[in-house]
Amino acid sequence: MRASRQRARQAVVETTRVGAWHLAALSRARPPETATVSYGRRLDALNFLLADVRGGLGPYVGVFLLTQAHWDPATIGTVLTVSGIIGISLHAPFGALIDATRHKRGLLVAGIAALAASALAIAHAPTLPVVLAADIAMAVLGAVFAPTVAAITVGLVRRDELAARLGRNAAFDRTGNVFIAGVAGLVGWAVSQQAVFYLTPLFGVVTAAVVLSIPAGAIDHERARGLDEVQARRHEPPAGWDVLLRRGPLLVLAASLALFHFANAPLVPLLGQKLALAHPAEATLLLSAGIVTAQLVSIPTALLVGARADRWGRKPLLLAGFAALPLRGLLYAASDHPAWLVAVQVLDGVSLGTLDALLALVLADVMRGTGRYNVARGVVGTVQGVGGSLSNAAAGLIVVQAGYDMAFMALAAVGLLAFFLVLVAMPETREAGPGPASRPTWTIGGR
Repeated sequence: MRASRQRARQAVVETTRVGAWHLAALSRARPPETATVSYGRRLDALNFLLADVRGGLGPYVGVFLLTQAHWDPATIGTVLTVSGIIGISLHAPFGALIDATRHKRGLLVAGIAALAASALAIAHAPTLPVVLAADIAMAVLGAVFAPTVAAITVGLVRRDELAARLGRNAAFDRTGNVFIAGVAGLVGWAVSQQAVFYLTPLFGVVTAAVVLSIPAGAIDHERARGLDEVQARRHEPPAGWDVLLRRGPLLVLAASLALFHFANAPLVPLLGQKLALAHPAEATLLLSAGIVTAQLVSIPTALLVGARADRWGRKPLLLAGFAALPLRGLLYAASDHPAWLVAVQVLDGVSLGTLDALLALVLADVMRGTGRYNVARGVVGTVQGVGGSLSNAAAGLIVVQAGYDMAFMALAAVGLLAFFLVLVAMPETREAGPGPASRPTWTIGGR
């Protein structure tokens, strides 16, 4: 009896061991298309932490230079303008680099190291040459981080999962922005303003580890640049550079975003000025509340857009994001009540979340099959950056001549023009159904 029980126990142990071995073998043998799901958590962490790395530096440089290094506002403005222009001009070249390189992880890690070095340099030697060089590095890296993460995502994730994944990218990026704003504020208050700059290398080390946790071989670099599987198997070269001028929807999207950012860029600065005039004692608190409101609303908006973009189509959601801008401008002009002005920032969150989630996705649709996905994103980034940089001076002139309400209404009119351009000229870029990707509805010339 005892021997039979022992044999039974041994049989159970052996069965368990063999079963565990088979389960492990099945796990190792998962098909590649389902294996990409396992990188979702790493992409979540990458977007969250990369927002911490960027956000721990940019917004606080001006405050530190003014209050601690005793720079004058004119010098600060000049440095920021020069670095901004250089950064805008390099979006397209860096997009071409992202398309061409098979070392996208290395590009991110190098960028993180450069940003950490810039933060430490500003903290320890806030002289004009150092700060100018660091600000130029920050501006240039603005053309590197988000496009490279989007390219890695496109190269990791299946086409039918891309919309939801890009929505999560945007949501975790915005969550990181909110988190680092709180942490930096606490560190600056409890320790010192200089201590804030140490957050960038601290988060940078963790972010680099997350980047390197994504296996290099898991990224499909041909898909990441916009080539489909058939083209990759045939080793087809990318389309010529003139494809950037022949893709009609790309031109419409770029023009629409230039108008959108022309209207959008001055709104928050003008809101801050209006609050300072109407409610001087509470202006800083109210403006912070409005910015946080927009960031918080953008998170669920990006998730919703990512979840619904394949079902509802890209264009209706794009129109919703564009429509929120002119409505916001008109509502700013309607009242000076602080609760009203903060509440209107909900619409800013709708625009932010929608465009964050849709831009990379629509460009992936439009540029599929060209091999120029990332350079197209760079071109769009340059165009919208130019639009945003030109508008502050124009809005300031309107305020001087006609007041804040007229400036808000003028910017709303520009935003409405952007909305109608999308409505009339932008096609739906979602695939019509299973099978090969649908092409954009109009193209100037060949491929």
